[in-house]
Amino acid sequence: MTRTPESEELAARFSTADEPVLRAVYDSYGGIVRRAAAAIVFDASDADDVTQQVFVDAWRARATFDPALGSLLGWLLTITRRRCVDRLRARDRERRDVVAMAGQRPPVQDRVDPARVIDRIVVTDALAALSDGQRQVLELAFYDDLTSAQIAGLTGLPLGTVKSHMRRGLVQLRRRWEVDRGAPE
Repeated sequence: MTRTPESEELAARFSTADEPVLRAVYDSYGGIVRRAAAAIVFDASDADDVTQQVFVDAWRARATFDPALGSLLGWLLTITRRRCVDRLRARDRERRDVVAMAGQRPPVQDRVDPARVIDRIVVTDALAALSDGQRQVLELAFYDDLTSAQIAGLTGLPLGTVKSHMRRGLVQLRRRWEVDRGAPE
């Protein structure tokens, strides 16, 4: 979406605490924010909740928005991405809570093992050596359990770039793992 004089004026008015402008901002950008949220969380109800939270957060933080630094839509989509990650993490916590409340023991692979702690340290160190793009994509994929399409929607990167970052990052991690484990390359 390109900047227009109307969008520039709306952005300028938004940061000055003009309450009627919130409705105008929602009317202009609510659909885009909702579609972005739905593309990431894959649930209509969660997308509606995220959209509402985005506009509440934006209104509360309106004084921090600077139209000279970027578009209002870009700022809203950044908030959307953060709220979507929060919602996906909450969904995962809820799933774990349901399992715990049902009296089920966690799977064996979730129990702490000293060897796994060392493995995690090695992986964390190897992730730190990756480029920012590769590290972000791999963390979203493995720590937040997001698909390539969800990562693309969340980061704004093309799907092909997400897949390339994932592939190259995994190759580098594999090389590091083999070196740390003494495996031949």
